[in-house]
Amino acid sequence: MPFTIVRQDITKMKVDAIVNAANTNLQMGGGVCGAIFKAAGVAQLQAACDKLAPIKTGEAVITPGFNLPAKFVIHAAGPVYRQWNKEQNEQHLRDAYINSLKRAVENECESIAFPLISSGIYGYPKDEALQVATSAIQEFLKDHDLDVALVVFDKSAFTVSRDLLGAVESYIDEHYVDTHQIRRRQLLDVEQKALSEADEDIGKYNESIFEEMLAPSVGAPAPLDDLVGNLDEPFSQMLMRLIDAKEMTDVGVYKRANLDRKLFSKIRSNKGYMPSKRTAIALAVALELSLDETDDLLERAGYALSHAVKFDVIVEYFITNGKYDVFEINEVLFEYDQPLLGG
Repeated sequence: MPFTIVRQDITKMKVDAIVNAANTNLQMGGGVCGAIFKAAGVAQLQAACDKLAPIKTGEAVITPGFNLPAKFVIHAAGPVYRQWNKEQNEQHLRDAYINSLKRAVENECESIAFPLISSGIYGYPKDEALQVATSAIQEFLKDHDLDVALVVFDKSAFTVSRDLLGAVESYIDEHYVDTHQIRRRQLLDVEQKALSEADEDIGKYNESIFEEMLAPSVGAPAPLDDLVGNLDEPFSQMLMRLIDAKEMTDVGVYKRANLDRKLFSKIRSNKGYMPSKRTAIALAVALELSLDETDDLLERAGYALSHAVKFDVIVEYFITNGKYDVFEINEVLFEYDQPLLGG
C-alpha cells in the first residue's frame, strides 16, 4: 500500500504515524485537530506540543501518539490560504507534506496517514490541496519506501478537478452505459419452457432478466485450445521484456505502478505468479502501454478489460488518452467508489 486514498476516521488508523493539521502554536483546535487531541488524550498531547511550540508554516514536529493506535503524531503547520499569494501557499503546503514525511522516516516509521492539510478552515481549495498533496507525496516516494494513506472523512472533503471528472463521465456514458442495454432476441422453445418453469417454481425471474443471463457476456472465457495457445509467455517474463524494451528500471516501474517492493520482487522471481487484475493494470500504466499492449499483458494473467465494468472503462479512458499518472487515476477511481490501482 505505497500510496492510497481511504475514507476513514484518521484517529482510528493503525499506522506508525498520523499527521495533525496543526496551527503554528501547536494548540488544540477544532475539526480533525481537535479529534486527534481528544483521542490521544488532551492533557498529555498538549504538554508534549508545548515543549516544541511554536513552529513555522510548512514545518513539522513529532510527538508520541499516547492513546491513539498510531505510535506517533506528526504536527504539520499548513498555510492559511491567500488568493493573492498562490505560489507561497503551494510551497508552504508542499513543505508541510515533505517535512512530515521526513519526520516519519527519521523515526523509522513504515506507514503514515495524512488528512488533506489546510483544506478545512484554512480555506485552501480542495482540488488544489489534493494536487499539491499527491505531487509532494509522489515526489518523496521516488526515493523512499513508505506506506502513505491520504485519509478523508467523507466525499465533501475530497474534490477532483471538475474538468477531468467531466471528461471521464462523458467517456463512461459513451462506453459503459450503452453496453448495459438489454440485448433482446426471440427466445427458443426450450428457453421459453425454462422461463415458464422458473416463473412457476420461484416466481422471481422475469423475461428481461432471463434474456440478459442468456446474452453473450463481454469478455467471456475463450475456448481451452485458444487459451493454451496463448500461454507461451508467462506474465512475469512478458513484464520483464517490456521493462527492458521501454528502457526502464525495476524500481522506476514498481514505484510508478504504486506497488510494494516485496510484491514486485515476488512477481519478478516467480515465473508462474499471477498478479491481481489491479496490479497488472497498474504495471501497464507504469509502462505507459497502449490499449492493445495493455490487453496483451492482461491476457498473460488471465484478465481482460470489459466495457461491462465501470472500473475497466475508467482505466481505459486514461490509457486511451495517454494519461499514465496512477495517482490521478486513483483519485478518479476513488470518486467513483472503485478499487484503486497498485498497493
